[in-house]
Amino acid sequence: MKVSLFITCLSDIFFPEVGKSVVEILERHGVEVDFPEGQTCCGQPAYNSGYVKDAKKAAKQLIQAFSHSDYVVAPSGSCVSMVRHYYKEMFKDEEEWVAKADRLSQITYEFTEFLVNVLGITDAGAELHGVATYHQSCHMSRGLGVRNEPMQLLSEVKGLEVKELPYRQDCCGFGGTFAAKMSEISEKMVDEKIKNIESTGAEVLIGADMGCLMNIGGRLRRQGKEIEVMHISEVLAKGKRK
Repeated sequence: MKVSLFITCLSDIFFPEVGKSVVEILERHGVEVDFPEGQTCCGQPAYNSGYVKDAKKAAKQLIQAFSHSDYVVAPSGSCVSMVRHYYKEMFKDEEEWVAKADRLSQITYEFTEFLVNVLGITDAGAELHGVATYHQSCHMSRGLGVRNEPMQLLSEVKGLEVKELPYRQDCCGFGGTFAAKMSEISEKMVDEKIKNIESTGAEVLIGADMGCLMNIGGRLRRQGKEIEVMHISEVLAKGKRK
């Protein structure tokens, strides 16, 4: 099986180790991974801000970059949700592009969704000792309906105790441009999220969307909290069982 990695902006610029971990896990399970260098932003920030024409330019570039891919996998439920649910809507009046957008939407998967539902993997052979809790991101759970897959994978990590996060379905306050436009509200939301994280006694916060983890991790650092933040791909790649 051959998969194209859609790295997403945040992972590419700020968290390259996440992309490396995704590739490591996929290759560990016999998947051939390529990286189309023509890929760019999915257009979500522009689209959410009402700049549809600019979003279309980015979307067309992404569609072309993955035009020869069999599967596309990304470490972000938010970006995958954008491709899967909004690309066809953007190009509904452009016959040529709506067909291409539809094809990409059908072959694009969030990382844990692909592992569990396509490859049939719940035990990635990982080992990580400690106490963790899992943040459920909005776009991934509500947009894609991916809720159980990350927990299935984490439950098989040897040595890892995963505590239930109170109100885990609540937004962390990032919401893309929301955090910039409504910073005071966003700050209150992430503070509430951190309070719930601390109540679990977790040493590690795990998530599957880098936007959320960047937001929560940044606030944790500003508050001097010693809670490690990890993308689920990093957890699965952290320690390979003998």
